[in-house]
Amino acid sequence: MTTTPKGAILQRDNTYAIIPKTGVAGLLNGEILRKLADVVDKYQIPIVKITASQRLALVGLKEEDVDKVWQELNMEPAPATGMCVRSVQACPGNSLCKYGKQDSLGLATSLDENFSGIALPNKFKMGISGCPLNCCEAWTRDFGAFGKPNGFTVLLGGNAGAVPHIGKILAEDLSHDEVVTLAGRLINYYKENAKNGERMFKFVERLGIEEIKQAIV
Repeated sequence: MTTTPKGAILQRDNTYAIIPKTGVAGLLNGEILRKLADVVDKYQIPIVKITASQRLALVGLKEEDVDKVWQELNMEPAPATGMCVRSVQACPGNSLCKYGKQDSLGLATSLDENFSGIALPNKFKMGISGCPLNCCEAWTRDFGAFGKPNGFTVLLGGNAGAVPHIGKILAEDLSHDEVVTLAGRLINYYKENAKNGERMFKFVERLGIEEIKQAIV
């Protein structure tokens, strides 16, 4: 029985994919891009794919190359699989976008730095948008937030799966720090009270949004 190389995801053609943690909130720089390009060329990696979680997947690696690629990249694997806090998407927000009402990039960075990879009863995805246009789809994430002139509106229990669920409003007009604090309380509450394998939208349906509000808001 073949053991999957560390930090690799087996593909249907028996090659491997890796998803390095290149940064947060989809932000990259020249040094990271050059390093990735050099590795792609050196190991003839056939596919470089931007994922739905604003990461770069290197797909089609030979098994014997996986460890070498990780060593040359000198990056940690992103938490792209497993039952944990996986990803924090973010739009440009008011740092760059003319429609932005709040700093979605800054909030997403704080959420990623505080919670990325924490083990939970099921996978947990976040989407942070700088305005109500919701380019990062906060309404269909386990935990979402979007900016309005007076602060962030926080949403809970969205899902874009086979049977889509629209999130419930958990709180409104929150500051950056208040959203981070609330996210921490929610993650702890979910970790302690959810059934194993219970996705957030099912957790919200079982307990009810009002009970969750009373417990953590």
